[in-house]
Amino acid sequence: MPSPPRAYLPDLLFAGGEVREGAALSVADGAVVAVGAPAPRFERIRLAGKAILPGLVSAHSHSFQRAIRGRTEVRHPGKSDFWSWREAMYRAAARLDPEDVRAVARMAFHEMARAGIATVGEFHYLSRDPSGRRYQDPELLAKEVIGAAREVGLRITLLRSAYARGGPGLAAGPEQARFLDGSPDEVVESLIRLEEFTKGDARTTLGVAPHSVRAVPAGWIGTLASEARRRGWPLHVHVSEQAAEVAQCRAEHGLTPVELLEKLGALGPATTAVHAIHVTPGDIETLGRTATTVCACPTTERDLGDGVVPAGDLLRAGAALALGTDSNVQIDILEEARALEGNLRLVGGERGLLAPAGGDGRVDGLAARLYGFASRGGMRALGLPGGSLDPGDPADFIAVDLEDPSIAGASEADLLPAVVFSAARTAVRDVVAGGEAIMTDGEASPGRPGASQVARDFARTMKKLWGG
Repeated sequence: MPSPPRAYLPDLLFAGGEVREGAALSVADGAVVAVGAPAPRFERIRLAGKAILPGLVSAHSHSFQRAIRGRTEVRHPGKSDFWSWREAMYRAAARLDPEDVRAVARMAFHEMARAGIATVGEFHYLSRDPSGRRYQDPELLAKEVIGAAREVGLRITLLRSAYARGGPGLAAGPEQARFLDGSPDEVVESLIRLEEFTKGDARTTLGVAPHSVRAVPAGWIGTLASEARRRGWPLHVHVSEQAAEVAQCRAEHGLTPVELLEKLGALGPATTAVHAIHVTPGDIETLGRTATTVCACPTTERDLGDGVVPAGDLLRAGAALALGTDSNVQIDILEEARALEGNLRLVGGERGLLAPAGGDGRVDGLAARLYGFASRGGMRALGLPGGSLDPGDPADFIAVDLEDPSIAGASEADLLPAVVFSAARTAVRDVVAGGEAIMTDGEASPGRPGASQVARDFARTMKKLWGG
């Protein structure tokens, strides 16, 4: 249950797009009530030496891939790239039992909370047992992931994936047996069962996620896009992450993945195209014209050698942006934000490439935009309100320690660039989701599993998976 009505009084508050000194954030029934003077008769919570900012969002995560962190950083004979990394991911996916899935997800989500992430979009595509059979409860693994988020306290949108084949004209291999669905109707029926399971849980929502144009036939995508519109589900899909994926789509359909998705009616404000790296100028125009969100995941894209998201071109075209931790090789959404800009600086040889048009020189203009991708943009991608701490928004926020060495000396004038470009994860001290504290003074709030417990459970799982 949400905490009783409270007015939080930090030294600095970033809400409604403005940094204020001495302002309060008043919260009741899990939502922001007022910004400014403390609401009358609310309990006052002084957060001396801290700044409050909107809660962060990882709009794209595969929590089970936390189990392969550190185990893929090797050079293989031949070319080491996304495709060789994928083989290691498949090996991990084949070994996880339901208890493992929960332990690994709990580790990833706990780490997210410690980094200030209050909401996760979990692109979930483990649905069968290792032999490819359905569990007696066909939603068992999805429930384990949702249960892990509930334990930690995160808001979660479970993006139930659809997966049908190994590629154009290719049957799925045995390494993909855990991902497969028999039809788009089977995916919809799964989501309907999950809706019943999550009924009454305000912090758990659902969406549909055709994996990619490579793994899902065009007819499925059209059907699922139609169902998503009819039922109000956000739709997420991996798009043009790899040049080979684009080439395969052209060979099968004579279209790029973006062109195919538009033809199928699968683009629009409720759709998120994950990655969108290898896109043409025409693709960029289409994503902008349809007001589709692009979710960039720079630390994963960097780790896999995928390429650089053309974020500036996408913004100018009218697309929205969100950020995700994807493979969870690193869980730090502020690092995703700074890498989004930093990668473009390396490619373009200039600074401030994602700053608002006009370049008015404001020190917080670029940082506010990047923070918005990490908060408001992620909520939009998941079909959720909030991300700005405006009155009526969900009370999802973080408090950072203004004396943390990484941001010490930050003031009202430069809080945002200090946080976005320099804050270490140690600066995040408190995390609140839906008005309920999930991290307090850098540790899990009472009633939540602590770091030692989560890490021990995870270590046991890793030993079982990999030995040693």
